[in-house]
Amino acid sequence: MENNTDDAEQKEENSSSPVMDRNPSPPPEAADGLETEDVDAIGDTVYSKHWLFSTLTRLIHMVTDLSEENPEAQMKLSDDDEEDLCKVWDMAMDKDVARFLQEFKAADILLGVISKSRCPRLTEICVGILGNMACFPDTCVTLSQKEDLCAVLLLLLGDADPPTLLETSRLLLTCLSHKDVCSLWLQRIRQQTSVCPNLCFIMCSSTNTDLLEKVGDLVDKLFDLDEELMKSWITAKPHNKKGDESDTPLDLTSCLLEAVKQLRSEKLNGIEIYLHIFQLITTVEEGLENFAAPNGPGKALWDFVCDIVCEDLCQQNDLEVALHEQKSTLVQAFAVLQALYRCQDQWRSRADPSTDLIWIILRLCQHHSENTEGASDEQLQALFEIASEFLADLCIHIPKEAVLDLVNKGYLTAEICVAAATSLLPTYKTSVSASFT
Repeated sequence: MENNTDDAEQKEENSSSPVMDRNPSPPPEAADGLETEDVDAIGDTVYSKHWLFSTLTRLIHMVTDLSEENPEAQMKLSDDDEEDLCKVWDMAMDKDVARFLQEFKAADILLGVISKSRCPRLTEICVGILGNMACFPDTCVTLSQKEDLCAVLLLLLGDADPPTLLETSRLLLTCLSHKDVCSLWLQRIRQQTSVCPNLCFIMCSSTNTDLLEKVGDLVDKLFDLDEELMKSWITAKPHNKKGDESDTPLDLTSCLLEAVKQLRSEKLNGIEIYLHIFQLITTVEEGLENFAAPNGPGKALWDFVCDIVCEDLCQQNDLEVALHEQKSTLVQAFAVLQALYRCQDQWRSRADPSTDLIWIILRLCQHHSENTEGASDEQLQALFEIASEFLADLCIHIPKEAVLDLVNKGYLTAEICVAAATSLLPTYKTSVSASFT
């Protein structure tokens, strides 16, 4: 399928319609008089049942008529139709409306519209309505039990429209977050073999940062829930959407790396999500083997994460600030770096850490020794423990040239040496002995 993801307009992620200036006023009243309004109102809201019936009925007729006239023609919503459907999208975020839509069989109606739709904006809105309905446990369970609907939603991950992909990813992530239907969705995703290659294709080809961040959330959730699924995706080599066996296969970890590179300049939160995915991958043998391969993505990922740590997260003048503002991202980054450092024997070029990276690790140890209150902060404590273990690995292999460079730059002072030794002893006595030797 031809990829149009780079050219599409980015949509602002929101639990409601992405158009910020289209927050709906209450729909038209069905009739005059308080009693009639009470009968027509949906639950405790001011939204009108009659208006919602009319809008959905009009939607059915519109799609049916257009598909019968010319099934292959591209549809375009009128401004009035789009505005009304966006009102429904926003209304679906209300619990009473979501339940009413469920009772009205709106899911079946929207499935029919999605199946016949030749309008990307219409498909996006329909999936967005379903996504808002799925935010509530009871409606989520009902939606998740509809086999045909769920199959279509998984296939929509192969769509070419970025806003539709964004809403589809949001809906799937919402369903996976509900414990009552999580296992059901995991089973379907395992069975639908197109999910992995479609997600890989998005990550390696899209420049839509909102979409890449949401797809990262989805992959992170899947891997956190299902280790076996993660292993199968790591070892799979799906081909691109053209299905040509001669095409270069898509490697999951390489696609993840392309996505996080795209996010670097705009979405720091997105970087943390992808770093956590990489950290999860390093916890299984299949992931370590992938990173250790001579032609694998391990060295490229090492270089990228080192740049992130040294240039974006921990510049020399703001380490104290970084420790408090970026500590969760740093935990993921150092966990990934340590795992990569340990599996580099087969790489074509060795990943010797830069003096800037070593200095940052030493400063982390010094900060911990000078600030005992950090022990009560779980993330800071986890960061210190990872940094200490990583420093122990580095001490055994650090070249003399690197030590001299640290001294010449003024990074390796007596105070820092004492702090580093204190952080390593007594657990890493061998590493301390090697470093002093």
